[in-house]
Amino acid sequence: MSKTLTLRLDDDVYQLFRGVAERENRPISNFIETAVLQFVQDRETVDEFEMAEIRGNIGLNQSLKRGHQDARQRRGAFV
Repeated sequence: MSKTLTLRLDDDVYQLFRGVAERENRPISNFIETAVLQFVQDRETVDEFEMAEIRGNIGLNQSLKRGHQDARQRRGAFV
């Protein structure tokens, strides 16, 4: 179910958003929703290069495995 949200924007920001939305032939609400969703997704996931770096970091992977084992055995404290 969709929700309604009230958003206060400065005039300059509103005009910028409206201009982009018009150029893309869509409502300003759709533009804002899409832009925010993309922003969140970019920060919540890692790209292929970051993932390769994570996989290649032996010390980090060992630490993650120990942490996972500790969590499964309910050892330690979660912060």
